[in-house]
Amino acid sequence: MIRVLLADDHAAIRAGLRMLLATAGDIEVIGEAGDGAVAVTNTRALRPDVVLMDVRMPGIDGVTATRQIVEEGLAEVLVLTTFDLDEYVFGALRAGAAGFLLKTAEATALVDAVRHVAAGDGVVAPEVTRRLIAKLAEPDGSGAGGRGGRVRSLPADLTPRERDVLAGLGSGLSNAELAAELVISEATAKTHVSRVLAKLGVTSRVQAAIAARDAGLA
Repeated sequence: MIRVLLADDHAAIRAGLRMLLATAGDIEVIGEAGDGAVAVTNTRALRPDVVLMDVRMPGIDGVTATRQIVEEGLAEVLVLTTFDLDEYVFGALRAGAAGFLLKTAEATALVDAVRHVAAGDGVVAPEVTRRLIAKLAEPDGSGAGGRGGRVRSLPADLTPRERDVLAGLGSGLSNAELAAELVISEATAKTHVSRVLAKLGVTSRVQAAIAARDAGLA
């Protein structure tokens, strides 16, 4: 079962999400939060696999809460919001969110996104993907980059296997697809992806894909 925590300041939305996810069969909602501070506290206590995080909440907002959760390694975060403003998209991904989805998404798309994020894959709403890629491709890399901004050259300590993994990320492969391509287990693929992101100094698979493209690997 995929354990999910819902963070949204509207109780009715949390109730609707709980009902929707319950129909998936392999997803269990283990907790809720009405603001960012409670989301962080409950994530520490409950250790869900995925936090469905709204952006605009009272007190600590969703972006700040996402950053705390990711920095502590508590869970993957899938941002689910009504707003597709660039400041929210880039802010959430800079904070380390594994995905960004709009609340207008179909139920099947939301369920699939939760599954993908739980498996270690990234998910970005189709409505904002083109803007995101364009922003990441700007010379200053000021979009959704990780800790060090845009990656201008590949680290010298990338192993041959890690370069293969990075090339796969550049081609948009999921962890399962990477595993099949490299004839390794999905768990091993996920470990390699984590190491590649760490060596690049980024938290986003999207930015890793841009680095692969810039290096001619994709």
